[in-house]
Amino acid sequence: MPQNHISRRQALRGLMSGAAMIGGATILPAPLYAAPPASTRLTDGVLTIEIDQGMRSRLWRGKQALTALEPGEALRLVDGGAIDRFLLLDQQRERVNGPHGPGQRHVLRSTASGRIEQRKAITFLDRHPGLALVDISYRNTGTAPLGIASWRSLSHDLLTHADGAWTFAGASYPDRRDWIQPVKPGFEQRNFMGMNGSDYGGGTPVAVVWRRDAGIAVGHVETVPRLVALPVAAQPTGTRIGMSGDAPTVLQPGETLTLPASFVMVHEGDHFRPLDAYRQLMADRGLAAPTIPASSYEPIWCAWGYGRNFDTEQIYATLPKAKEVGLEWAVLDDGWQKSEGDWIVDQKRMKRGDADMKAFADRVKAAGMKPRLWLAPLAVDPGTEMLRDHADMLLLDRDGAAQNVSWWSAFTLCPAYQPTVDFFRAQVRRIVGEWGYDGLKLDGQHLNGVAPCYNPAHNHARPEESFEKLQDFWKAIYDEAIAANPQAVVELCPCGDSFAFHNIPAMNNTPASDPLSSWQVRLKGKTFKALMGPAAPYSGDHVELSDNRDDFASTYGIGAIPSTKFTWPHDTADPAEPLPPGGFVLTPQKEAVWRKWIALYRANMLPMAEYLGGLYDIGFDKPEAHVVNKAGTLHYAFFADKWTGPIALRGLSSGRYTLTNSFTGTPLGTASRDKASIPATFERFLLITATPETAA
Repeated sequence: MPQNHISRRQALRGLMSGAAMIGGATILPAPLYAAPPASTRLTDGVLTIEIDQGMRSRLWRGKQALTALEPGEALRLVDGGAIDRFLLLDQQRERVNGPHGPGQRHVLRSTASGRIEQRKAITFLDRHPGLALVDISYRNTGTAPLGIASWRSLSHDLLTHADGAWTFAGASYPDRRDWIQPVKPGFEQRNFMGMNGSDYGGGTPVAVVWRRDAGIAVGHVETVPRLVALPVAAQPTGTRIGMSGDAPTVLQPGETLTLPASFVMVHEGDHFRPLDAYRQLMADRGLAAPTIPASSYEPIWCAWGYGRNFDTEQIYATLPKAKEVGLEWAVLDDGWQKSEGDWIVDQKRMKRGDADMKAFADRVKAAGMKPRLWLAPLAVDPGTEMLRDHADMLLLDRDGAAQNVSWWSAFTLCPAYQPTVDFFRAQVRRIVGEWGYDGLKLDGQHLNGVAPCYNPAHNHARPEESFEKLQDFWKAIYDEAIAANPQAVVELCPCGDSFAFHNIPAMNNTPASDPLSSWQVRLKGKTFKALMGPAAPYSGDHVELSDNRDDFASTYGIGAIPSTKFTWPHDTADPAEPLPPGGFVLTPQKEAVWRKWIALYRANMLPMAEYLGGLYDIGFDKPEAHVVNKAGTLHYAFFADKWTGPIALRGLSSGRYTLTNSFTGTPLGTASRDKASIPATFERFLLITATPETAA
């Protein structure tokens, strides 16, 4: 293994030039140890981590250096000083075999002048070339307490490239920004995994930055959410990425601070491969999507086009048309309940209360469809009976204030308080077990993450329990629904949030969740195909939220489930929000389009096939492209406002393929692996089916 030798004097000089401050005093390296080992290069053949005697590191992909040699880890002290230089003392290497299979672990021990010891374990996994698990801890080896204000780890700058860079960041923000963005000059995003608004928070604890030729991903692999940040920022020489924590702590002599278990990965392509690897790692650790029932892939009609002030007769009149168009689910949305919190049937709409709710579900089934019911757990409105009788369930901050849910002007209940869990389990038993609904639509931006809870009635061991145990709350809801109906569909819709990965074991269906554009439909789809698996049961949400309010192509092309909220034969006179031009009514012209797309969907059922997310880069490849493999037939989708030029059909196997325009049925010639580029002219989208001639 190649080594770069550095003398003892050089190492000391380097450490002194970056002297740290502890307790207000300058700390110089103490000559307590024998000559440290030479700098080293740890590698699995794809990822190489070069580490010098000062514990600065550089990342390589193959023979290509992706970063400069820089301090990847640092502690910031409460007095304003920082420690980012350590003296490498020794290292060990061993073969390991754990939940992720066999691998090679390297343990490096270093010191900051004998006062603080760093232990860094780097494990390369045989099953995941290019990825390393990283475990870091700090032990106070001095005689005085050490006040630590914050820490950072795995911090590197992906070196600049002439074509720029893109980033995926798994944090949630109230502006519902794109999860994937180009890194432009001045770009900076903290990507805090806690609350970034009163009711927007949580997410997937992974950040990715990539160039056209290579990328770096960083994340944590803890089985509970952690209040860390994964900041990404444009720098003069590249794009910075890393992980950090800012919860202050005092480390007494002999005590150890252990950072969240994490990973770093070098890769090619966009964010798909790192997220797919992250999914596999977490599955090894016990967090994975549940078994998906076939009904989860059935296309959806939602009554939300009629708004909160719906009339059941409007819905009943629309059911036959929805069934004719080819839809299988009928969703009763917001408005059936007395209020958020008082989950009692509003008798202004259903006079007989529970009896009418059961009759509604029966009526949907009689129409040949499956009923799904909207619910917003953890939200409670002021003035409700729920809040009057169960104020003890509220999530409170350190000042005793409630956490707001801005969309409904509601408050948040604590998911880590057992009476809250028990209350909502009872609601699910009633909805699925007694009323007979086949599915739940669990909705609201507040359900993706919650703030730490200081309510004294809850006796939390730590305030962070509310944040960490949110996943347990959703799993309890899911388990209750499945116990009542093993084929129940549990949809989790955290409106606009970047989906919290730790909640994935508690749902078997997810939508684009109020997309702001067709671009969001596609980028969220690609992300979910990585996080849940290539056959993720993901829907494009109401097509009326897409570009031009009719972009089924983005849903179909990504391998997603179609969904719509049309009204028929008229629009509602009392909408929940202003109607768009033309309203939501299914005109004869629209019906022809809706029928064609839904028939195409039902003929191919692409969500149940294999999305090949590693073939195209959603940031750099033009036109934007996606492909789904169904039993050897490849279904391509290309997107651009306007395109004239060649397009590449990647992923073809040996032999020749017959090409057809999937939407129009027009023949497009043939292609093969050696001749996989064809000319194309289109606006908005082009769908191509590539069928092996041996299977034609």
